[in-house]
Amino acid sequence: MSAIILDSNVLLWWMAGEDRLLRTGWIDRIDTQPGMSLSVVSPWELWIKVGNGKLVLPPSFDRVLADARFDMLPVTVEDGRRAGLLPLLHRDPFDRMIIAQALNRDATVVTGDRNFAPYGVRTILV
Repeated sequence: MSAIILDSNVLLWWMAGEDRLLRTGWIDRIDTQPGMSLSVVSPWELWIKVGNGKLVLPPSFDRVLADARFDMLPVTVEDGRRAGLLPLLHRDPFDRMIIAQALNRDATVVTGDRNFAPYGVRTILV
């Protein structure tokens, strides 16, 4: 299987032990499978939502994120270029960056968002 990038929503569901991840076996895979990646834009997106009053993160968020074994994907100039040139099928800039990073790395995105697939990025919907 190609590299796996977790979308921001999947990160939150994993931290909360969300039933949809339990039913599909993704809780165990995230906990045990090496090479799970997370874009640096995911926590950034979530912290912005906290600042806007749209989200309340668990008090343990920063600690759990720091302790997790995720490969943190930096944003490169190539990622920025690709994200900027993607067709405007999906307007969320954070999701567009995750899509660009996945395309540039030939990776699969685990997400609950059906709007990723039209970009030709491999997705696993949970």
